[in-house]
Amino acid sequence: MTKRLILTRHAKSNWDDPLTPDHDRPLNERGKAAAADLGDWLASRGYVPEKVLCSDALRTRATWSGIAPALPGTVTVQLKPALYHASADVMLAVLRHATVDTVMMIGHNPGIAEFAHRLVAHAPINPEFQRYPTGATLVVDFAIDAWEDANWGLAAALDFIVPRELAV
Repeated sequence: MTKRLILTRHAKSNWDDPLTPDHDRPLNERGKAAAADLGDWLASRGYVPEKVLCSDALRTRATWSGIAPALPGTVTVQLKPALYHASADVMLAVLRHATVDTVMMIGHNPGIAEFAHRLVAHAPINPEFQRYPTGATLVVDFAIDAWEDANWGLAAALDFIVPRELAV
């Protein structure tokens, strides 16, 4: 059996209003365009989640809202407050409760970068993988029967992209 994870860091957020609480920062125009580009990229490759586990921050929800229109069907979204600035260990704990075969997680750095690095047996050959910039998206497969068996170093990297590579 195979389980697939699509791991996306939120798109570029807006810092124009310094009084906006971090949790409530929206996407900027570049971030909105990047989210739409990511949706097109995911759809073109057939990377379609059955369920999205999303931080409850505005910028992660807006990233999903930008991605979703490009994907076929209806995807269930579960907002997870625990994913807001979660550590890699918390992200793994959340993932282990998943019940569908293809899961998308949308979160934040630095936790999401550490999570991505610790999951893969071999890192993708892309210089941006190390810093996992906004919008970075990793697609991995696990040769496991249930998400509760997911662990560090077990994921095979299938694909990795950053929005800058899509905006051509």
